[in-house]
Amino acid sequence: MTKRIHVLEDDGDIRYIIEYLLKDEGYELQLSSSVSELKSKLRDSLPDLFVIDVMLPDGNGIEICDDLKSDMFTRHIPVIVMSANPRSKQMSSQVCADDYISKPFDLDDVVNRINNLLVKRTA
Repeated sequence: MTKRIHVLEDDGDIRYIIEYLLKDEGYELQLSSSVSELKSKLRDSLPDLFVIDVMLPDGNGIEICDDLKSDMFTRHIPVIVMSANPRSKQMSSQVCADDYISKPFDLDDVVNRINNLLVKRTA
């Protein structure tokens, strides 16, 4: 069964790179560029994993991660937080993010981290 990943990233270039990379790996993608768009899409279906940027036009990825991990319907879904700000790593662990990716990122590392979290989830 194809795994679905929801990517919340406001930078169109980064979103495109992640989309291309993960589709090439066989994943189904949901893409959002804002918190409001994410919330709207979550009404339709839940993904198997979230990749969330911290700096967003209408919110903060750390707070979104905290909301997802506090909600009974989404707390079981792995969340990867991405940021160029080194302080975000500590903050993401405080809200129970499953992993943290520092920008700029290595493409192979992103794929490996996503694969590892999805394997853990299905095991």
